[in-house]
Amino acid sequence: MKPSGNKTSSRLLPYCMEGAFEAGTDEAGRGPLAGPVVAAAVVLPFYRSGTPVGNVEGNPLFTHPHLTDSKKLTEKQREALRPLIMEHSLAYGIARVEAEEIDRMNILNASILAMHKAIAEAERMLAGLHLFSEKEMHLDSIISDGNRFHVYKSVLTGKIIPHRTIVKGDASYMSIAAASILAKTERDHIMDSLSEIYPQYGWKTNKAYPTKDHRDAIAKYGPTPYHRMSFRLLPDPTLF
Repeated sequence: MKPSGNKTSSRLLPYCMEGAFEAGTDEAGRGPLAGPVVAAAVVLPFYRSGTPVGNVEGNPLFTHPHLTDSKKLTEKQREALRPLIMEHSLAYGIARVEAEEIDRMNILNASILAMHKAIAEAERMLAGLHLFSEKEMHLDSIISDGNRFHVYKSVLTGKIIPHRTIVKGDASYMSIAAASILAKTERDHIMDSLSEIYPQYGWKTNKAYPTKDHRDAIAKYGPTPYHRMSFRLLPDPTLF
């Protein structure tokens, strides 16, 4: 296997390691003051010995003109891509780690835990495909957005799966971009639902990021059970 150097039509690389079952992973929600951190992992179709694996008819590598870092897309574009990614990926997983656990282990470790959980879900889906024979398919490698990741052991084989961290990976590799879109849309849906319970915090629009309206609501109403108490909720933490 060797790194791929060919850009796709969407200006993203289709994979890091050629001919491998490779999971790209990313998270959404490290910065908000409330709600879970959500991660996704995506295994996209690829070529092995010149043959497409998991062929998407007419588009074997699942290129798309809007496939990129989720932060560069509109909500409408992300929501349009979400079902396409789910339909055409070989496997995917989505997982969350709640505020209470974020407070216990810190946001970095919680983000990586969410990515590990998402990869485990993608592993299980991939194992059930039987693309070449009755033999289970297993992940060969992991690429993650950012510069920090923990060693991941397969939930199916117990073996360590090699990983590589890539700064701005969501703007470089298709699978990480796809994962960023699944994670972002999933978290947005969660915060929209929580906003129905706690409308005064404006989560439907601010998604619990530290905006002025969100902090003003915290000052007025206090924190909810979904707020991350280890975060600086207010400029003056003595206000409640």
